[in-house]
Amino acid sequence: MKRKQSPFRMLALLVLATHALYAQQQPVIPQNREKAAIKVSAKKFHVYLLAGQSNMAGRGIPEPQDTIGNPRILALNRDGEWEIAKDPVHFDKTAAGVGPGLSFAREMIKYDPDIVIGLIPCAAGGSGMEYWLHDKFWEQTRSFPWNNAILRARLAMKDGVLKGILWHQGEADTAPDKAAAYSGNLAQLVNKFRQAFRIPDLPFVAGELADFHKGAATLNPTIHDAAKSLQFFAVVRANGFAALPDGIHINAASQREFGRRYAVAMRSLVKR
Repeated sequence: MKRKQSPFRMLALLVLATHALYAQQQPVIPQNREKAAIKVSAKKFHVYLLAGQSNMAGRGIPEPQDTIGNPRILALNRDGEWEIAKDPVHFDKTAAGVGPGLSFAREMIKYDPDIVIGLIPCAAGGSGMEYWLHDKFWEQTRSFPWNNAILRARLAMKDGVLKGILWHQGEADTAPDKAAAYSGNLAQLVNKFRQAFRIPDLPFVAGELADFHKGAATLNPTIHDAAKSLQFFAVVRANGFAALPDGIHINAASQREFGRRYAVAMRSLVKR
């Protein structure tokens, strides 16, 4: 004869089962962060600044493949220390997930077996162009996006060579007045970065807004317009990408493809 389960025991089992189901639905976030020592010369340690807003930081849901580290791909963490890069690389918001940075680095190391890539995550979700052109405090991330990027990049440059900047931003600037000024503002920002680092030919790759975004048709032509007045500058197409349910952010699979496209563009600009 079976013993009856007590109400307390049945409730406990239900809670455990619900917890297990919920856990299976959560994104796979690496629980262990591995600090890393740089084992190549500064010349062989190529660092790249990741700047912009949330689609550069990444909001794609991480999967196991996004949490597999490679000792040749490092990221500068929140504390200014190098660690093995795993998604989420960024930490601007708790929603940080898969962005283009990691797949970009995975593609770049294929071309040179002797280099190590260092990613400098500095994107700030929701930040408009004005927070990059000027040293303004951005409430959503409790940070100064421009100043933070410069300080973190200079810290990284103590260990390696700044090889380029990856930029994705614009969702916050699709209003008619802001979009009209975007091309000139972007060109100004590129030159401002180059002056800050004293690298006049620093490669800069800007990504389009994904074509599913309602503001893409307005803003993307202005990004291409900026290319007309800039050297060592490339634009990456963002066509054919899939959105997360919010209709704003690019999903993980498309972000991996975006990173590969960034790598192709950067390869065309970076000096060997």
